[in-house]
Amino acid sequence: MTKTLNSKFYILAFIIIIAAFFRLYNITLLPPGLYPDEAMNGNNGLEALSAGNFKVFYPENNGREGLFINIQAISIYIFGNEPWALRGVSAIFGILTVLGVYLLTKELFPENRKIALLAAFLIATSFWHILFSRIGFRAITAPFFLTWALYFLLLSFNKIVSFKNFSTEEFKNQKSKIKMTIQNSKFLIFSIIGGIFFGFGFHTYIAYRATPLLILAGFAYRLFFFKELRSRIIKIFIIFSAFSILAFLPLGTYFLDNPKDFFGRTTQVSVFSSGTPLKDLGMNILKTAGMFNFSGDFNWRHNYAGRPELFWPVGILFIIGVIFGIFVLLRKKSNQFDEQNPEQFKKFSFLMLFLWILIASLPIVISNEGLPHALRAILLISPVFILAGFGGIYIYEKIKNLAIINDSKIKLKILNILTIIFLIFLTFEAYNTYFIKWGQSEHIQGAFSADYVQMGRELNALPKELPKYVIVEANGVDVRGIPMPAQTVMFITDTFTPKKQKEKNIFYILPAQKNLIPENSYKIILR
Repeated sequence: MTKTLNSKFYILAFIIIIAAFFRLYNITLLPPGLYPDEAMNGNNGLEALSAGNFKVFYPENNGREGLFINIQAISIYIFGNEPWALRGVSAIFGILTVLGVYLLTKELFPENRKIALLAAFLIATSFWHILFSRIGFRAITAPFFLTWALYFLLLSFNKIVSFKNFSTEEFKNQKSKIKMTIQNSKFLIFSIIGGIFFGFGFHTYIAYRATPLLILAGFAYRLFFFKELRSRIIKIFIIFSAFSILAFLPLGTYFLDNPKDFFGRTTQVSVFSSGTPLKDLGMNILKTAGMFNFSGDFNWRHNYAGRPELFWPVGILFIIGVIFGIFVLLRKKSNQFDEQNPEQFKKFSFLMLFLWILIASLPIVISNEGLPHALRAILLISPVFILAGFGGIYIYEKIKNLAIINDSKIKLKILNILTIIFLIFLTFEAYNTYFIKWGQSEHIQGAFSADYVQMGRELNALPKELPKYVIVEANGVDVRGIPMPAQTVMFITDTFTPKKQKEKNIFYILPAQKNLIPENSYKIILR
């Protein structure tokens, strides 16, 4: 038993190393450039460092929750205003999400830890997750917080000790009472940690705000079936909710004072703002459902344009996991629920995964902007790869059992060799797709505004005493009087605020203000 656990630990460690490699390797050069949305985060971070004013919400660029930006500010303080300092934070969250997927899957399907290992491996080698783990967008933190919150919530459920676990004689024994007290204290601690993770999730991305529906569904299911444990489940609910609210409170207070910031661009891009909302909603559902296996996001910044979000063998495993999960949920069982019954426990696990996908899909399908949308669908990543992991192990075990029945050790060895080859193939495919096919594509330079970074470096190389003027002809959201695309140059030159612009002798003007440029100044046009 100990040997088996040690081998699984080494496999998990190897998976985390693979995840770290894909998220950190060559991050100083790839992606190239720095997209203005990323730069906006960096400029807010630089200003926060300079003024000592770290906000819970930054209203520029249609508004962004402040947690991720404030963490990026720490990275900038340590490593300087370089694009990779912003993206390295995303990479760390991405790596920890891989670990979270393993732990959560282990709690969802405790009967077979191979499912957890495969799910972690699949997300570790997922182009979809790798790409967003290397971009300085706050959305990467959403699956991290929800995955870890659900892990600790499930852990708190699973650590509840039922009186049925002790016979009458055992319960009279003092050691049994002590054991039960220790176990019950664990479920309270885990519910506190889970609540904190869940509450911090609201500081990540607007799509996260649909997730309380998932938590409520999980509690409702447990309360309905675990009648004997209801009092403790209610305790977990109260503690989990209380600490979630505490973690959310700073942002919630801000939204009470600034309600318009709560909705951001939601109303602007809502399907219900269109002339044919029902038709658009139906098309959005089809596009979102098809993004996994048929046609993915066409934005080069979010995807290898048009490629399904899942590599086709993984997509097949995902479909197998979905089909098996539906079969488990539809299978008729006795109304009497027994928490010791693995089949009934599996029903709960699949129900939570399917509800997770449905609820996390709501912010996507009610939006009419750029569907299919890999970024907005980022909360779907964890349940999708957990289901794919289940599908993969289901197929593996079926073939393995046939080999055992036929008493064929050779076939079993061949199966294991083919499995290893398949996993190596997935690893190679992830490297080839991200670092070669996508990374070397001619579309990537423009997708990440590489020319703006070059412009910023050129300005940094000029003498400080020379007045330098950036004429911003590019269009974009207004940020303090200047269109959004200028944010990249501002970050590279550290000239976001008027004070910094004066210090560096770098100024930003609109085309109509050209006549204000003094003679003998250096002029550059940002298009």
